Formats: sequence, C-alpha cells, structure tokens
Amino acid sequence: MAKKKKDRSWVRMVSTESTHVYYTEKNKRNDSARLELRKYDPTLRRHVLYRESK
Repeated sequence: MAKKKKDRSWVRMVSTESTHVYYTEKNKRNDSARLELRKYDPTLRRHVLYRESK
C-alpha cells in the first residue's frame, strides 16, 4: 500500500519582541497562510505576537 501524504508539519513561531521560539504543528491543507498568534513570552513575562518563520 502507498503511504498517506502528510498534511501536518512542524512550524517555528518566533516572538516579534524577543528571541523566544515556540514549535507547533500546522495543517498545510487547511492553513496555507502564515500563522500569527498571541502567546505568552516567558523572557518578557507577557503576551506578545508570534509569527511563523522558516
């Protein structure tokens, strides 16, 4: 049998205000655009915008 094509992949989320990084999974089929999320940054101790990077 052929293997199923993988739709989910790991993406790197980088903080816009510091060097902190999160890794999360993303479904490429449903979300083709780059992710932007507000998440907690432990270095700054507050919520900031995280953007997907390569």
